[in-house]
Amino acid sequence: MPINQPSNQIKLTNVSIVRLKKGGKRFEIACYKNKVQEWRTGVETSLDDVLQISNVFVNVSKGELAKVNDLKKAFGKTDTEEIVKEILKKGELQVGEKEREHDLSALRKEIATLVAEKCVDPSTQRPLSVGIIDKAMTEAGFSVKQNKNAKSQVSECIRLLQSHSQLPIQRAPMRVRVTMPYADGENLREKFLKGAEKVENDQMSDDGWEVVMLIDPGQFRVLNDMIQKECTKGKGRIETITANTTST
Repeated sequence: MPINQPSNQIKLTNVSIVRLKKGGKRFEIACYKNKVQEWRTGVETSLDDVLQISNVFVNVSKGELAKVNDLKKAFGKTDTEEIVKEILKKGELQVGEKEREHDLSALRKEIATLVAEKCVDPSTQRPLSVGIIDKAMTEAGFSVKQNKNAKSQVSECIRLLQSHSQLPIQRAPMRVRVTMPYADGENLREKFLKGAEKVENDQMSDDGWEVVMLIDPGQFRVLNDMIQKECTKGKGRIETITANTTST
């Protein structure tokens, strides 16, 4: 004789759980992996593509659904879709320990890779390997922040490596081209060349001034601001030729 499962229990596997505590109770929804962040950033707009099942639970792993009276008391409404949206927006995404470790490891490697792309050994101007940078990150005590993307953590990582590790490292220079009318070039040439690590091409003609040079990436904004403020309006320009230059 078949055993009937309780009607308020639904078994789900391989889920991402979003949990919200409200009104003294815990409420959970079962989502597809990687879809929660996409919904929060607006990349995904369909709840059907986010949720494994359109129900609110008190315990997803046990398949226990939330009672209507509890939803009404906690949220002031019983509209499942509206409650689900609130849980998605305000709730905490639950991540298993193995998944957390995997995500942190992948994020750490991505940060190390970005640092490798942006930096060189100052004595040789050669690129540094991702493995060497990863070891230096450990030495410097760099802590990966899981709630931030890799790109936003690169600058902090480089500063920490420079101050708290034995690894010789600096940002790779940026190759830029600056062009402006002759009169502006006459007035600003000396100021601009002071910000260069190396001048590759410097030409003044009746058509104007053009220079190709290597600069510290931090100088790009300084030079661009100078063009905006001191150049004939709309006539001066600075453009990136390569984001970084490394010897091979």
